[in-house]
Amino acid sequence: MRKTMTTLAAAALGVLALAGPAWVGLFEKQYDVKPGSNLKKAKCAVCHTKGKELNAYGKDLQKALKGAKKPTPETFRAVEQLDSDKDGVKNVDAIKADKLPATK
Repeated sequence: MRKTMTTLAAAALGVLALAGPAWVGLFEKQYDVKPGSNLKKAKCAVCHTKGKELNAYGKDLQKALKGAKKPTPETFRAVEQLDSDKDGVKNVDAIKADKLPATK
């Protein structure tokens, strides 16, 4: 029981690590997100669907963290060439086109 609780707590912390201003700010800086753009308006929806639930892009970013406590530019670069939502468009190309990298 104790091991299960520890595992659940660790998973919850991993999800919380993905949320917050550090991620949004770094994403906006990394990709030069402009005021009024779709990505700027999306804010948390770049990585999340509802509340704390991650979309496919958010899940790929979580994997790219590899145990780190904070995101870095390398975290984002690690998933640029992926197509997180399997729509035929690489994440980086969607971002450059001012579109969400995951719609699922």
